[in-house]
Amino acid sequence: MSEVTGRPPRAAGSVFRSRAMLAMWLALVAACVWTMRETWSDLINIVSLDEEQSHIILVPFVAAWLAWIRRIRLRHLSPTGTLFGPVIILIGWFMSWVGFHHAIQAAWHAGAVVTLIGALVTGLGVNTLLKLFPAFAVLAFAVPLPGVIRHAVAGPLQTAGAQATQVILETFGVPIERSMNLLTLNGHDIAVAEACNGMRMVLALILVTYAFAFSIPFRGYARAIVLVASPLVALACNVVRLIPTTLFYGYSSQSFADAFHDASGWLMLPVAFLALRGIHTVLGWAQVPVTRFNLAYQ
Repeated sequence: MSEVTGRPPRAAGSVFRSRAMLAMWLALVAACVWTMRETWSDLINIVSLDEEQSHIILVPFVAAWLAWIRRIRLRHLSPTGTLFGPVIILIGWFMSWVGFHHAIQAAWHAGAVVTLIGALVTGLGVNTLLKLFPAFAVLAFAVPLPGVIRHAVAGPLQTAGAQATQVILETFGVPIERSMNLLTLNGHDIAVAEACNGMRMVLALILVTYAFAFSIPFRGYARAIVLVASPLVALACNVVRLIPTTLFYGYSSQSFADAFHDASGWLMLPVAFLALRGIHTVLGWAQVPVTRFNLAYQ
């Protein structure tokens, strides 16, 4: 018979051996956030003031979702490699220090994210990091994209969106003219950069595609195809949004067109997810081997 100690046995799969260890880990996480409070405060200001970085709001929810659907992997898992946590914290601190003193904003922000990951790994272990890697990796989306990269990507997206919108509307007999990224409809000029900025939702749509790719047990090649095609998904959704937006700016009031423009951006996120889900369903119906095993509804 086992010795009676008066202390309840540790539940199977429990990560922390005692409440004291849990409290110490939570204190470490809080301390890492507190030491980087200026960086986190700057991130919050960017998200609240810059619409092109609004996708960052979705990052915690996507990370929580990807971790939740993988929770079964943590059964009977004891944390190992926790000493790597402090090393990751030091790397994050160094990145943030370099970014601050050399005016590299991306490094400054990334350092805060890496420091937080290091604090989590200190308590959960490297094995947990590997089991939940997609949930940790998505935190990279929390780092605002540098302006140079944004402008380099936004230009081609805006041009492609304007061209596609012109072709589609002309196909249906709508008289529309285009000069670079400026569309003219019914005497009204609609600048694509203002009416439907390619970068404003593209990162949010890529984030949705990422969540979809790692929510389904895809085979490796199928997941790679979904991730590589994510910019095309974002472009397609932006064109779908731009067509009615252009029509409303051309034939309705400015206030209604502005309201539709603001609401349709976030509406594209569930549209993109449902479109990807529909493609996956069709492939499953056609018996195309894109997943490692059949899901219950297939």
